[in-house]
Amino acid sequence: MLATYLQALVSGLAIGGVYALIALSFSITFTTTRTLNFAQGEFIGVGAFLGVTALYLFSGGGSFAALEPAASAGFRYPAAAAAAGAAMGALGLLLFIAAIRPFAGKPGMSWVMSTIGFGIILQSLGLAVWGPAPVNMPSPFGDEVLRLGGAGVRPQEIAVLAVAVLLMVALDLLLRRTRLGKAMRAVAHDPKVAALMGINVGAVMLGAFALSSGLAGLGGVLVAPIASASLFMGMGIALKAFSGAILGGLDNPRGCIFGGFALGLLEAGVALWQAQWREIVIFLLIILVLAIRPNGLFGARALDKV
Repeated sequence: MLATYLQALVSGLAIGGVYALIALSFSITFTTTRTLNFAQGEFIGVGAFLGVTALYLFSGGGSFAALEPAASAGFRYPAAAAAAGAAMGALGLLLFIAAIRPFAGKPGMSWVMSTIGFGIILQSLGLAVWGPAPVNMPSPFGDEVLRLGGAGVRPQEIAVLAVAVLLMVALDLLLRRTRLGKAMRAVAHDPKVAALMGINVGAVMLGAFALSSGLAGLGGVLVAPIASASLFMGMGIALKAFSGAILGGLDNPRGCIFGGFALGLLEAGVALWQAQWREIVIFLLIILVLAIRPNGLFGARALDKV
């Protein structure tokens, strides 16, 4: 029984790390632009396929649908992840220019439909290029199961958790210690005041979307060796990551990280009891939290104007 709980803990932390990373990406765009990328799920799926494509090119050929384990050896997997993240970051720039900036600051929610439409276009292009079938991405650590206290853990799960934590620590330092991070926080606090201080608000918003989209691409490459690369894999991940951001508070990056990990652990814990109840329990919890704290557990309280 202890081994079962330990395995659920590791699996929950691994998938929770991905949820936390994507939840943080939602927070980055929300705090700087007060908008969200509702195509984030498609960015995850396309990022995973770009990672597979990069491995295919780095390995010099073979079968795209069934890459050999050696395709991920050495620096190929990190290079593929970096390439996918950079490509999706560049696509995030296009998303902001085409689907966000024309509607920013205007009344209504036009940006919601524009980002959804961008995601549909992106997914359709992916289907035209790669087709609908999922593709296996070999893990650079192999498929051999490690035994930790009797629990079976895949090395990729440990790698996902480690990389996610390192990225989140790096981003936290970026946001709190660097000039770029301080500029992003200033824009998040008040764009007009930030502009008066000489901050290029448009460039900061553009950078926020590039960073957010790059994280989505990296998330897809991290998960693909565990769940296979699929153009449809990102929707569930993005939805739960968004739920984690809502749980922790969209305007609090650290709260989003907490919410992502909490949902991952909750999902793994409920799966020990009844796997089919995972989504029910998760979204009932979200509804309960929103009813009590509409801005999330760690979100800023809204002050009523009198």
